[in-house]
Amino acid sequence: MSASSDSKVIAVTDTNFKGTVLESDQPFLLDLSAEWCGPCKAIAPTVAELATQYDGKVHVGALDIDDNPEVPSVYKVRSVPTLIMFSEGEVVGQLIGAHPRQRIVDLIEEALK
Repeated sequence: MSASSDSKVIAVTDTNFKGTVLESDQPFLLDLSAEWCGPCKAIAPTVAELATQYDGKVHVGALDIDDNPEVPSVYKVRSVPTLIMFSEGEVVGQLIGAHPRQRIVDLIEEALK
């Protein structure tokens, strides 16, 4: 999933991961995906909607695993899409595969508690 200019989804790379995700001042939902992945494309609009819905409370970013192999390796991501919820630099939740919108909302809400 690529972050478009009108989207609230932040483009995350191996290079900016630490400063963008781990040092975020808000909980951070990271969507690890690939251009060739059908389920990734299926959830991308939902992730983008949630980035807008939670703007100001949660940062949302997308990382392409093919262009950025380091982060997926560190977090042992074996399949995409994988959504990882970070809070204060720590992993607080994870979803593997394409999940319904409500399940992703639950992941975000849990991090906000």
